[in-house]
Parts: sequence; C-alpha cells; structure tokens
Amino acid sequence: MDKAEKAAIENRKNQIISLIREFCTERLDDDYFELSVRLVEKLGRKRTVPFMSGKIEIWAAAVIHALGTINFLFDKSFQPYVTVEEINDFYGTNKSSSAGKSKVIRDLLNLKYFDDEFSTTRSKENNPFDRMMMVNGFITFKKPSELRPSEPEIQTEKKGLKIPPKKAKKPLPESTDMDLFAEIE
Repeated sequence: MDKAEKAAIENRKNQIISLIREFCTERLDDDYFELSVRLVEKLGRKRTVPFMSGKIEIWAAAVIHALGTINFLFDKSFQPYVTVEEINDFYGTNKSSSAGKSKVIRDLLNLKYFDDEFSTTRSKENNPFDRMMMVNGFITFKKPSELRPSEPEIQTEKKGLKIPPKKAKKPLPESTDMDLFAEIE
C-alpha cells in the first residue's frame, strides 16, 4: 500500500469518526464513541478496507448500528436507547443500506452479543455468562468466591480493613466401605 492509499484511508476514517462524534454527542455517550472509534480503526487495518466505497454517512450509521445491535441499543429497557429510524434520520440514510453495511461489519469482525472488545461498560457489567462456568460438559453457576469481587469488597481491601475469615467447616466423619454396605442391608 502506498502513501496515497494510506492518506485516502486516513482521510475517509477521520470523516466517518467526525460524523459519529456528532451523533454520539447528541444522542449517545462517550462509551459508544470510544467503541466506534476503535471499530473504525480496526476496519481501517483490514486488507480490503470496506469503508473506502460508498457514502460516509451510510458507514457512520452502519458503525453505530453494528455496535447498537450487539449492545442492546434498540431495546427500550436499556440506556442509552435509540431507534434505527433515529440513526437513519440523523444521517439521511436508508434503513436497508445502513443495516446491510452493519451486517458486513458484524460479519467481518465476527461481532456477537457480550463481545469482549466491543461491548459497552454496561453490557460487560451485566454479562450473565460471567456468572457461569462449564464443569464436565455441564453449565453451572460459579460460587460467589469465584466471581469478580464487587466494588465494596475492592474498596475494603484497598483501605486495609480486614474481612472476617470464613468459619471452618467441621470435617466429615471417615467411613469405611463396610459401613456403606451395612447401611444397605
């Protein structure tokens, strides 16, 4: 790739980021803007940069749509909440065009719900899979001690306060194999 191509990619990337900044400032939050910039940067490093063709407004809408899809942006019970129509009205784009480019982005980067790299802070904090683990092929919930420490526990540890030790469990009585057979009879 020569310098002219790199300059063209950088220029296009900056235009898309500028459009996304406007929308995030008006309708979303800093978390979405930071994720959007990271996503555009990652798309710009692909062998064939997808956003080099087509309108930049469609790509800006598609980036927000792709992130919104995996972070429940279109669900009224989550905050922030925005509709697909609001995104397309803001950019003056067609719903099918932005949704199609969003699908291209999600497929190209293999974006899924609760994605480690592109999830918002709220999604990461409320990830139900963080409380589960696989044991011998079965999904089970982690013990509270295996979960990430909560904020108050972290603050307590930082202040140097001692957390009371857990009470020791009484050991189980030892039994022999003959005791087991005696119970069966």
